[in-house]
Amino acid sequence: MYKKILVAVDGSPTGEAALEEAIRLAIAGQSDLWIVHAVELQTVEWDGQLAGLADLWAAFIARGRGILDKALTRAISREVTAHSQLIELSSLAQRIPEAIVAEADRVGADLIVVGTHGRRGLSRLFLGSVAEGITRVAHLPVLLVRGKEST
Repeated sequence: MYKKILVAVDGSPTGEAALEEAIRLAIAGQSDLWIVHAVELQTVEWDGQLAGLADLWAAFIARGRGILDKALTRAISREVTAHSQLIELSSLAQRIPEAIVAEADRVGADLIVVGTHGRRGLSRLFLGSVAEGITRVAHLPVLLVRGKEST
């Protein structure tokens, strides 16, 4: 069974479904749960000033911490040993899937749980998929949880 489970959450119903599955697995296996949320703080180099950019970043971080706090409270209320981590990406060279897998490595996770929206065709091509990216770069098992909103 898995001793350390990492789950990526984004505040969406699909992310909530992934969290719920990760909590169920943690309860069943008496596993530790690591809950992560990634925030992209990518900068654009240019001569002009973008008013409110620092405020925008602060809002992204605050939203991410709120998502993590809610998820952590949910896990702890179910008597799961849980931890949370906000992953801040501030470079164009960094990508969310690689950062999530790196965090899983850092904590020694045995499993990554992530929600998938189940997009197909052009919407997947243009929007990309964090879940798909994780499955491509991860060297440990990845559990994809399809949410109710999937099409």
